[in-house]
Amino acid sequence: MSQEQTAYSAKDEVTSFLEKRTAWSRTKILLRKSPATARFGMIVIAIYILVAIFAPWIAPYGEAEVFAQPYAPWGGEHLLGTDQIGRDIYSRMIYGARNTVGIALVTTILAFVIGGGLGLAAAINRSWLDQLLSRGVDVLMAIPSLIFALVLLSIFGSSAINLILIIAILDSTRVFRLTRSVAVNVVVMDYVEAARLRGEGLGWIMRREILPNILPPLVAEFGLRFCFVFLTIAALSFLGVGIQPPTADWGSMVRENASLIQFAQYDLKAGLTPLLPASAIALLTVAVNFVVDWFLHHTSGIKD
Repeated sequence: MSQEQTAYSAKDEVTSFLEKRTAWSRTKILLRKSPATARFGMIVIAIYILVAIFAPWIAPYGEAEVFAQPYAPWGGEHLLGTDQIGRDIYSRMIYGARNTVGIALVTTILAFVIGGGLGLAAAINRSWLDQLLSRGVDVLMAIPSLIFALVLLSIFGSSAINLILIIAILDSTRVFRLTRSVAVNVVVMDYVEAARLRGEGLGWIMRREILPNILPPLVAEFGLRFCFVFLTIAALSFLGVGIQPPTADWGSMVRENASLIQFAQYDLKAGLTPLLPASAIALLTVAVNFVVDWFLHHTSGIKD
C-alpha cells in the first residue's frame, strides 16, 4: 500500500471515529435535556425489554409449571401466590412480558411494513393504484377493528400466527392513511421529480428520497400504534380469543384471576392479584406515550 493510500485510510478512520463520537455526544446532550417524563418512560421500557429477554433466567419457576396449592397466598415459595390451577403468578408475569410485548412488537413492525409500503406506493403512483388501495382501506376502517378481529380469529383459529397477521393487517390501514397523507406532500418536491427523471425505480425513490423526510411522524405513530396493538392483544386475550393457555399473557391473567377481587375485603393481597397484570399493561402504555410525546415535541422544532 502506498503512502498516499495509507494517509487516506487513516483519514477515513479518523473521520469515522469523529462522526461516531459526535453522534454519541449529541445523543447524550439530547438525553440530558429530555424531560423527567421521557426519562421515566425510557427506563420503564428498558426494564420491560430486559425482563422479556431474560425471562427464563429471572423467573423462579416455569411458565406452565403447576403446584399442588391453587390460589396460594403471597409470600413464601410463591412471591405473588398462585393462580386457579396452581401456577406461580410471579413467574407468569415475567413470561407475560416476553409473550405480550414480543407479539405486540412483531405485529406493529409487520403493520408498518404493509401499511407504510402501500402508503408510499399510493402516494407516488397517483392513479388507479392509489384509488384501489384507498378505497380498500376505507372499507376495512369502516368495520370496528376489535369486532372484526374477534370474527376472524373465531373463523381461522386463535394461534399466535393468526393473531399477528390479523391484527397487523387491520392496523396497517391506519399506517397506510398516515404514510400516504405525509408522503403526498413530499412526492411533489423537485428532488423526487429529479430522481424520476434520472430513471430511478419506485423502490429506490421510496427508500432514499421520501422515507427519510417523513420519518419523524412515522416513528411517533409507531409508538402509538404499538400501544394500541398491545392493548388490543390484551383485550382479545381477556375475551379468550387472543394468546392461548398455557402461554402466559397479561390479558388472560386478568381474566383468570378476576374472581379474586371479591375477596379483597378478607385478603387485600389476593384482591390485588388480578390488578398486577392490568397495572403492567397500563405502566407500559403510559411509558411509551411519555417517550412519544417527547419525541414529537423534539422533532416539531418547538422550543420551551
